Amino acid sequence: MPYYFCRFAGEDGDVFCESYLASSQDECRKHFEQRGLCLLSIKRDWKKIAIPSLVFGKKIKDKDIIMFNQELVALIRAGYPVLSGIEIIASRVKNIHLKELLAKVESEIRQGKSLSEAFVPFERIFSPVYTASLMAGERSGNLASSISRYIDYTKTISQTKSRVKSALTYPALLLVFALILVGILINFILPRFSEFYADFQSELPSITRSLLSFSTAVRRNVFFLLGAVLFFFLIYLRLKRNEKFLSFRDKLKIETPYGGPIWLEGGIALFSRTLSLLLGAGITLLQSIGIAIQAVPNKFLTQKMKNLADHIKDGESLADSLSKTAVFPTLSIDMIRIGETSANLEGMLRDVADFYDERIRTKIDNFISLVQPVIIIFMGLVIAAMLLSVYLPIFNIIRVVR
Repeated sequence: MPYYFCRFAGEDGDVFCESYLASSQDECRKHFEQRGLCLLSIKRDWKKIAIPSLVFGKKIKDKDIIMFNQELVALIRAGYPVLSGIEIIASRVKNIHLKELLAKVESEIRQGKSLSEAFVPFERIFSPVYTASLMAGERSGNLASSISRYIDYTKTISQTKSRVKSALTYPALLLVFALILVGILINFILPRFSEFYADFQSELPSITRSLLSFSTAVRRNVFFLLGAVLFFFLIYLRLKRNEKFLSFRDKLKIETPYGGPIWLEGGIALFSRTLSLLLGAGITLLQSIGIAIQAVPNKFLTQKMKNLADHIKDGESLADSLSKTAVFPTLSIDMIRIGETSANLEGMLRDVADFYDERIRTKIDNFISLVQPVIIIFMGLVIAAMLLSVYLPIFNIIRVVR
């Protein structure tokens, strides 16, 4: 949606300007007329052109969603109607994509839709859990509390993701630096030394000959290698649209020796936390199950859990239904069974999520403590090999000259 540059006349005769995001000039004019402003002129604001985001970049971040909901809760509790709250937030939000989304939501609400219905088209960004929480808050008449629970839920998940990313950043940087160093040595330094060694007609050490052969092969076939990487990348992008491939890929993730338990426990924690949030919002178990399954990013786990609702309809308990999936650990099933028998399923699901989140953090910390020295040793060996391949021939040349 474009911005429109509007000029107004105030009650004291002063003229002031404001830019507004709208789908058309008519919508922009109606917006300011409803505010009782005297609109003098309106035209397209070409200074504010939305720059498209990168293909792989996320347009609206988790922190933007959290901030929006925090402001919305504050305005609702202060007595503002939902529509007025959306307008106020949209007028000062900085993220252009979120501003455009809120403008569409505002338009849908003006046409008579509820807040949850207005957000349904944007479930890919805000998730079905958010729209379900809004719907539960509207039905119970306590929308602010329902949104507040969703904020706590989003913060917990966002913090877990941030811990994982920050823990993996340092090893990833070390590995990338090692690869860049190897690439520079092979493609730029070693070829020049090979020309220098050729003038002395002395036999090179085996380590130097091996690296020079590898360097020559890489430089001769660089375009072929890049083409192969691009080819397989395009195939992967195409296969990502296939549900069977995604399920197979996520199954491999779970079966990996060390990372598998982290993927599995992460999916269990997210499912349990989502289900706890929805039950706490007043949504029935059958409705909550379907939404909680959608919140799990691992397609293999979602395939295993797709029949949960059918088992519960047949009269089985949630714990017995989860045991049939053959992916939930016995401990989590026992904790959920205790929650069902004690009529505290919501609280026990939250405890299950907290327990597995803590286990994931511990495993990642242990993994990082092991990976960091391994990468450092690997870099040391690579640098040592490079130095030996460069300096050993120099020592041989010195002996030949003497």
